[in-house]
Amino acid sequence: MLPKRETVEVSAVRSKMEIDLVTHDALKFFSLMLKRNGYVLEQLYSPLVVASQPEHEELKAIGLKCITRHHSHHYLGFAKTQWEIFAKENPPRIKPLLYVYRVLLTGIYSMMTGGIEANLAKLNEEFRIGFIDDLIAMKTGSAEQATLDSASLDFHADQHQRLVSQLEQAAAKSNLRDEPSAGEELNDLLVRLRLGSLR
Repeated sequence: MLPKRETVEVSAVRSKMEIDLVTHDALKFFSLMLKRNGYVLEQLYSPLVVASQPEHEELKAIGLKCITRHHSHHYLGFAKTQWEIFAKENPPRIKPLLYVYRVLLTGIYSMMTGGIEANLAKLNEEFRIGFIDDLIAMKTGSAEQATLDSASLDFHADQHQRLVSQLEQAAAKSNLRDEPSAGEELNDLLVRLRLGSLR
């Protein structure tokens, strides 16, 4: 018997819309939730829901017990990668720079609140960084490939480093647990999901 496919990935452009979809089998998803993987938690708390059922709300409640201070490492690493992508482009594009800011602010927000928010516009309602609103407007008001004036690179390098430091400080001060405490609840939910699929 062939092993079950644990992950489905779709990356395509359909009706002029860019689709980047990753979805996992429940066991794989729950296992990732118990690791320092901010990406799966962002999927869990995304407002973009194609279909749902009551167990989704239950999983969201359990997911809060999976957020740890060590998720800061995920966001710091992700931001570093995105910054490197941004910094090597000529001319520099706004889209990867917005990813940098989104990732850092998501990490800071997580450390401060114990929650997950991955929408940059909503995050900036909390952080109120004026130039981020300007960058969002520049990107949404033009093509995906909108670029920056190279003269602004030093400014954004300073802002990037400032937010990296802020995330590191937020993690050091955070009241979040060091390890997730949801293993038994996830196991119980998985068993119920598996039994339900057999009915």
